[in-house]
Order: sequence, then C-alpha cells, then structure tokens
Amino acid sequence: MCDVRNPLFCIIPHYMLEKLVENGSPEVKKAALKAIHKANLLRTNRSMILDGYTNVKAMVKAGAENYTPELTRRVYDAKNSESLPGELVRKEGAPPSTDIAVNEAYDAGGATYNFFKEEYGRESIDNQGMIIDQTVHYDEDYSNAFWNGEQMIYGDGDGKIFARFTIDIDVIGHELTHGVTQFEAALRYWFQSGALNESFSDVFGSLIKQRQLNQEAKDADWLIGEKILIGDNYALRSMKAPGTAYVDHPILGTDPQPATMDDYKKLQPWEDNGGVHINSGIPNHAFYLVAMELGGFAWKKAGLIWYRTLCDKLKNDANFRKAALATIKVAQEEFGMKSIEVEAVKKAWKAVKVL
Repeated sequence: MCDVRNPLFCIIPHYMLEKLVENGSPEVKKAALKAIHKANLLRTNRSMILDGYTNVKAMVKAGAENYTPELTRRVYDAKNSESLPGELVRKEGAPPSTDIAVNEAYDAGGATYNFFKEEYGRESIDNQGMIIDQTVHYDEDYSNAFWNGEQMIYGDGDGKIFARFTIDIDVIGHELTHGVTQFEAALRYWFQSGALNESFSDVFGSLIKQRQLNQEAKDADWLIGEKILIGDNYALRSMKAPGTAYVDHPILGTDPQPATMDDYKKLQPWEDNGGVHINSGIPNHAFYLVAMELGGFAWKKAGLIWYRTLCDKLKNDANFRKAALATIKVAQEEFGMKSIEVEAVKKAWKAVKVL
C-alpha cells in the first residue's frame, strides 16, 4: 500500500502484484514479492515529498540552482543495483546509446517535456525548468516504474509477465505527470483524490503518446502500457473501456477497473489506498468521452481543459464531483458558457454517473 503522506507513484498497482503472488510461478511470485517489498522500503526512505505537499513551492525556490529554463535530460544506469541515481550514461545532446532502455527513457523524457512546453507553455515538470533525471536497469528483474518525487526509476521487468518499463512512452509520460501533479494540485494519494491523481497521469500519458504518433482521438488505442504487460491483447489499463485492459489473464485474472460510479469500488485505505488505481477508470473514461465527442487532436481542447483544471482549479482533497465541476468551469472560461466543449464535458461526467 502507498502511504498517503509519502506516496510512491508506481505504474503497477499493488492489486496486480498481489495476483502475481497468489497465482504466479515461484519465479513470478518471487519477483512480485520483491517489487512489493522494494516499494515499501523506498517509501520509508524517501524524504523529497513532504506531508501533504504543503512545502513543494518553497522547495523549488530553495533548489533554484538545480533548475534550467530549457530541456535538460540525464539518464543514469543503476546496473541492476539499488543505487540511485547510478552512473550517468547519456546527457542532453549526447548521441544515442547502444542500450535501448537508455534511449527510450531519453526520447520519452524529451517528448513529455515538449508536450507540456509546446502545448501548454509549461517549463518542465515543476514549471521552472526542472532537469529530467531518469534511472534505468534498477535492481534485478524489478517489475515496476515509479516517480519518487525527484526522478524516474525503471525496472527491467521479470521477462515473464512484464517487459522492460521503458518500452511504453505513455507509461513514462504517466509517471512524469505525477511530478506535474506534485507541483500543482498535489492531489492526496488516497480514495477519490488519489484516483484523480492516477487519472491525470493516464490522461497525459495517453496524450503524449497520441501526439508523438500524430493521432486524432478516433485513431488512438486509449490503452496504457500495452507493451509492458506481455502477451497479445493485454494492457495495464483502458481509458476507452475500463475493465477490459486484460481479460482472463492466466495469472492476473480480469482488469477490475469500473467505468462508471455504478461499479465504484468502496475499498479500505490499505486496499490500493482506497482504490486509487482501480477507481481511476471512472475519470479516465470521462476524459475519453470528452475527447471523442470533440474529435481532432485530444490534447488541443480536452487536454487543455484537464491541464488548466489540474493547475488552477483543484485543491489537494478534490473528489470526482469537484473535479467534474472544475472541468466544466474551465471549459466555460476557455470556450464560452454555451459552447460545444462545455456540453461535451457535462455529457461525459453524466455518462460516468459522477453528475
């Protein structure tokens, strides 16, 4: 379980790891147990993210010497150790590496930076030119990727259930967006505010991938992590149809995400932090419906509404209803009170039974 006061933003949720422990082979079970143990240990040792994120902006000021106003990437290799950040193997402007994971992290970090900069005028993760630091080859067969408040860390996967965690640009975009949320709404990582935290990361992770592929909303797959989860027709999550990202997986079973409030999972704090990964399917689906209703490139209108909502409208304890009303308000400010954009946002939140 992730601690609400000191969360670790992992792409693979605890409920998937638990299924691997329950149903996996000895090798798969061992790797899953290691991932669970490692997440708990890393959470305990972290010091970057403070209680409730109340001092984040003060931290940015205090560390101003570490920031730059232009794209700066550094990719490190942990060499299958637990040492962070590891050995610097590629820095901004350096030629490609012979290591595909290094290049994938480097390229996706740049695509994420350029997305937020060119579409929304954002200066890196913290909006003050934060250096994008990433570490690949963390630990041995580590089956996760996470934003730790300072940088990205990627495992290589176990090779049986999960592939290397740099393989999907939407996963890298997802995790780096946790950093954006950290410096903006700082949504608390439990229950509906935590599900919104996860959902904003899925939204922008998907949009980063769509922009990289030059896809309109109608042409996108709206899947998160379709290459990381090994096997045909499997992905970590589906924004188009939550609950169908993986069906009858031999070890994981079937994706538990709901698409509407009718199937909202009322979980305890120790169960996926009250459902932060599971219930994120509801706001995810609302965004998908808005994007499809408006058509074209989803980052231009739907994405703008969600970005402005995250940055300007939400408090850290926001729930689904507050987020829905905030997106409607932003759509009104951006496009007019009676615009098709406003109607699309209202229609989507009603469709998922939040309004």
